[in-house]
Amino acid sequence: MNRVTHSPAQPWPSALLFDVDGTLADTEGVGHRPAYNDAFAEFGLTWHWSAELYRSLLVVAGGRERLHYYLERDRPPLDGQADAAARDAAAWVDAIHRSKTRHFEHRLAGGAVPLRPGVARLMREAVAQGCRLALVTNASRPSLDLMRRHLLPSDLQAAIAVTACGDEVGAKKPAPDLYSLALDKLDLAAHQCLAVEDAGSGLTAARAAGIACLVAYNDDTVGQDFSAAALAVDHLGEPDTPAARLHGPELAAGHVRFIDLAGLLG
Repeated sequence: MNRVTHSPAQPWPSALLFDVDGTLADTEGVGHRPAYNDAFAEFGLTWHWSAELYRSLLVVAGGRERLHYYLERDRPPLDGQADAAARDAAAWVDAIHRSKTRHFEHRLAGGAVPLRPGVARLMREAVAQGCRLALVTNASRPSLDLMRRHLLPSDLQAAIAVTACGDEVGAKKPAPDLYSLALDKLDLAAHQCLAVEDAGSGLTAARAAGIACLVAYNDDTVGQDFSAAALAVDHLGEPDTPAARLHGPELAAGHVRFIDLAGLLG
């Protein structure tokens, strides 16, 4: 496949590849985790995923996979659900996950999960310079569609050129498959793109695909190893909400601007 080559007159990324959960918004802390707890209550389960417990489960990619891992690792009480779980564990977990998705959508639709600082601004700056946008996520297609519809303003929904989601590949992040798929869909080379991630697993996936990565970490990922990132900040920032830089180039304006991204490629 012939890929578009970078113009010498355009030193900036040809595409920004955004992770979704934890990167666009704090979907984990104020979206997914309470939605899981709502689903557990709906099923009559006494389980409760605290922030600390949930953080330990985030090492597993994918919601259904995370539920199976919790069942195997923690052996929680089944609270009257033992027969259903024994008949078909996969179907039972799938039913809980569908309930969680309904509760998650309710939270999204109610505005409980705002975009993180600087996300909309940086996306619009990129689009204004002719840069394409992609969403690259471990989430399933239904979950991705929900988040795209409820998190992004209409102009940015329309600006997303490509999506790559977990049910389109054989291995989720930290494997590079999703980023390789996004490059194929964009018809771009890795050195022309910049990934925007929040976690070490996403950083590993991007770098394994040869893509430079900007990390905007959060409360669930702070403390992870981001030494392979071209730039690591606590969020992208706004003119009135400066970003704190962990490492990488100084932020001339105190927040991450599209014009600052050329030096991050490679």
